[in-house]
Parts: sequence; structure tokens; C-alpha cells
Amino acid sequence: MKIDFNIEQSINDINLNQFWELSGQKILMIEKSFDTAKGAPVFTEKGKYVTRGWTEWTQGFQFGSALLQFDATGDDKFLELGRENTSRKMTPHLTHTGVHDHGFNNVSTYGSLLRMIEEGKLDASNWEKEYYKLAIKVSGAVQALRWTVIPGGGYMYSFNGPHSLFVDTIRTCRAVILSHMLGHVLQGENDKKINLLQRAIQHLLATVKYSIYYGEGRDEYDIPGRTAHEIIFNTNDGNYRCPNSQQGYTGFSTWTRGLAWAICGLGETLEILDKLPEEDYAAVISKEKLTQTLEKAALATVEFYLQNTPTDGIPYWDTGAPHLFQMGDYLNRPSDPFNEFEPVDSSAACIAAQGLLRIGDWLRSKDKDKSEKYLRSGYQIAKGLFQEPYLSLDPKHQGLILHSIYHRPNGWDYVPEKGKVPFGESSMWGDYHARELALYIQRKIKEEKYYSYFNCIPR
Repeated sequence: MKIDFNIEQSINDINLNQFWELSGQKILMIEKSFDTAKGAPVFTEKGKYVTRGWTEWTQGFQFGSALLQFDATGDDKFLELGRENTSRKMTPHLTHTGVHDHGFNNVSTYGSLLRMIEEGKLDASNWEKEYYKLAIKVSGAVQALRWTVIPGGGYMYSFNGPHSLFVDTIRTCRAVILSHMLGHVLQGENDKKINLLQRAIQHLLATVKYSIYYGEGRDEYDIPGRTAHEIIFNTNDGNYRCPNSQQGYTGFSTWTRGLAWAICGLGETLEILDKLPEEDYAAVISKEKLTQTLEKAALATVEFYLQNTPTDGIPYWDTGAPHLFQMGDYLNRPSDPFNEFEPVDSSAACIAAQGLLRIGDWLRSKDKDKSEKYLRSGYQIAKGLFQEPYLSLDPKHQGLILHSIYHRPNGWDYVPEKGKVPFGESSMWGDYHARELALYIQRKIKEEKYYSYFNCIPR
């Protein structure tokens, strides 16, 4: 990535009014035409959102988007849309024992509603507030049930089964953390009490140890900062076996959305460490050691992202994608979503940009140079995403951010033109995280309360 060091100009060039106007139009279009009885909207085909049966991991992004729209604009119709759909349609996600996505679905909905109550943006009865608290308590405990023990700790396993650790889950740990901070505890056999914060931190530690590389000779592809989508363990003895990939090219290349999840999840966790009571997790690791471990992972992944992304900061879907070599010196020019060889993934940029900003903000008092570098990068990526060719200006297109990729190996993404790669389509997670990114930036510009999912915990 080629960083523009005029950070003020990058911020001033971001047209948030246009972004939120388009965002509201897209939300209402989807609400009017999409039948959620058939599943959750996942990605667009020919500009229309469709479902894709795997797991319903995107439904919280749909209704959470309406809540973000209300948060940013104050338009009550989006509050009612998000609140009503959360109440009527999200309950099954609270007790869904088959997925690792509770932080995506439920913190984006119940968590956002509770957060806005605590921030004074939403009036609600005490019963409504307690309802949202209960939802988050249950959600975090249910996610924490998916537990595999490994030497020195454990992890919350993916929907693939107990052998599988997904890098994505680093961001859904927030459901487990919030559940603990709201006073909940998971109870097992014989009423054994399981500390949810300890479980979340053990998962974080497993992720940064196994899913992230540091150039320390782990294997022949040990490049500092690269990530593996999936890590495979032997469930008989808990020992590490190998990296793998569900949605990337291979376990030895870096699926850039997985990398982005790591950057975002690490940024969110670092900035709340001072609010987590050390005594509640001291049996696992000290705060000092935890901070050092997460900071090392954050810096490694951010630097890898910046070094392996085109000049505008919007990456191709995998750093080892097999046809990238046919594009020549592709890292020294802006991303090209219309090329014939490999697709870009704008959703990875939406996710990573927020992580860059959070890590940059957290580093302000620790490393001024890195802080400014990451903040500039995050704002610059946002600037590129919030204009053409990435911002969807077509009033008939239901997507907000174009050129997103879901599952390249499975061939699920729509290819609009023979001889080209997938382009021109959107994803529910990409659009949602673009809205989170825009809300984060808007609050910073207006000097409002810092936007954090942790704001739903009473002060």
C-alpha cells in the first residue's frame, strides 16, 4: 500500500453524507424485497441479494445495518426496523449451538441496541434493557460451549467440528467477553462454573499462536504476519497438526478476509484490555503478557496487510491466488476489480480499515510513528471504498460496497462477464462493516463518544 501522509485531506475527502444516504436506500430496498423466511441475505447476484445455505451467519448484519443507520443519522424508521426484526427473527441465533458466529449475529443486533441505550441514544424501558442483556449473556455462553482442549489452553471450534479453529472467530469472541462482563457464567456438569472471560482469552491466545505467523521458522511459508484461515488439531490429544483453508487458496497462503478479521479483532481487544478485570483471567495469563502477545500479533498482521496490498489498500482475495503472477506488478498500482485473473475483495478492506484505525488509535501513547501510519492507512482505505468504483451509486443495486468476494474456491460468486473474474457484487458482511467503519469515522470527526461494542457495558 502507498500511504498518503496528508491524513487531514483523506478524512475531508470522505463523503459521509452521500454514504449514509445511499446506505439507507439499500437497507430499505432489501427490507422491501427480501424474504427472510427463505434464509438470510448473503451476497448479491446481478445486484439483488440472495441467500446461500451454509449457516445463517449474515442475518445479524442485515438487521444490525439498520441499527447502525439509525445511530449515524437519527432516522427513527431504521431504529424500528432493526429493533423489530431483532425481536422477531434473531431469537434462534441466541441458542444456536452449531456455529461460532455469535459475535457477528448477536452483538451486531442485541448488542447494538444495548449499546445505544447505555450511550443515551435510545430510550427504552428497564425490561427491554434487561432483555438485551439476557440475550447477550445467553449468546456468549452458547458460543463458549463449542470448546476443544489443547495443551495449555483451548479454543472455540468452528462449524467444521472440534478439530477446527477459524481465524474469523477472533472477532466473535466479543460475545463471550460481553457475557462475562454482564455478570454471566457458563455452568457445566455437576454445576461446574466456567469463567467465560478466561475461555475467551484462551481462544485469543490459541488464535495468535497458531493462526498467525511471525517469521520464526514454523514452516517453509512462515512469513511474518500472514494468517491461516483454519488450523487443524488432533482431537485425541489436542496437538496442532497443520494449517488449512476453507475460503482461501491454500493453508499456506493468506486469505485476505481472514487476515482482516484478525486485524479488526485484535484492534477491538487491545483497546478494551484496560476495562477487563485482570483478576478474572489472571489464572490464564497476566495483563502485561497478554498485552505484549496481542500487540505482537496486531503489528505483524497489519504490516503484512500493508506490504501485500495494492497501493489503494484494497486487496485481492488471497495473497497466493494462483493467477496473480499474470497481472505483473499488481502491488504497485491501485486494485483492479475488472481484471481477468483474480478478484479483489472489498469486504476485506472494509474490515481491515476499521482494525487499522483502532490499532492506530491504541498506539497513540506507545508509538507515535506507527500510530500515524496506521491511522493514515485506515482513513485512506475508507476514502477509496466510499467512492467509485467501490461505492454503489446504482439506485437499482441492493449492495452498498461493490466487488466483494464470498467463496472463491467453491465458485459461489457471480461472474457477470465471460472470461472475467467475479466483480460488481456486494456482500452483507462487507456492507455492514463499511457502515461500522463509517460510523467510527463519523464519531471521530464529530468528537462524539468513541465507537466500541464494549459501550454496552454499564460504566
